[in-house]
Amino acid sequence: LTGQFDNLKDDDSGDHDQNEENSTQKDGEKEKMERDKSQSSGKRKAVVPGPAEHPLQYNYTFWYSRRTPGRPTSSQSYEQNIKQIGTFASVEQFWRFYSHMVRPGDLTGHSDFHLFKEGIKPMWEDDANKNGGKWIIRLRKGLASRCWENLILAMLGKQFMVGEEICGAVVSVRFQEDIISIWNKTASDQATTARIRDTLRRVLNLPPNTIMEYKTHTDSIKMPGRLGPQRLLFQNLWKPRLNVP
Repeated sequence: LTGQFDNLKDDDSGDHDQNEENSTQKDGEKEKMERDKSQSSGKRKAVVPGPAEHPLQYNYTFWYSRRTPGRPTSSQSYEQNIKQIGTFASVEQFWRFYSHMVRPGDLTGHSDFHLFKEGIKPMWEDDANKNGGKWIIRLRKGLASRCWENLILAMLGKQFMVGEEICGAVVSVRFQEDIISIWNKTASDQATTARIRDTLRRVLNLPPNTIMEYKTHTDSIKMPGRLGPQRLLFQNLWKPRLNVP
């Protein structure tokens, strides 16, 4: 499947610019469209592969979030701040979205891209995530775009081989470093988390001495954004250690 991803990049601009057309309509028509949209939101059409497209095992959704550093974030304000980009069901649909998205290395400020299975919100409290955790890798600047692409292609291409355990992946752009993480459902399943760790090392071509941190979502909820001794250790060591070729 990864070969399909390499060979099926779609340069077609797709249909992502419909809003520009709508902006020329009269106010009354726009209001009617908004009413119709809100009434039909509960009947959203299922995303399915197109004719002759290569279906994925699961549907996935891209999300984007951005916030002001230093401002406390509750789960409610975080949920309001996270924006859904779109859902895809095939290799070709993935490339249509991805080819038009800004690469993580070109993002500014405190920004995140999330790629999760359809129906799972990229929040610790989501039912699919609440008993899980995530592997965290801190990167020096300049590596995020390549590592993010390798990570999500491995996830979509079923390279982790842990059944339905994978929930999604996140790339977080920060001022002094970038962070990528992959989330799984069951933090207590040590065999699964070990397999995910080993697959991450392989698909990202990480040096053997790369430091990786596993953090349960329960711990994240208890101490959001706080730097414990272990996390301080990671911050102090990531620069010399994570010089991925």
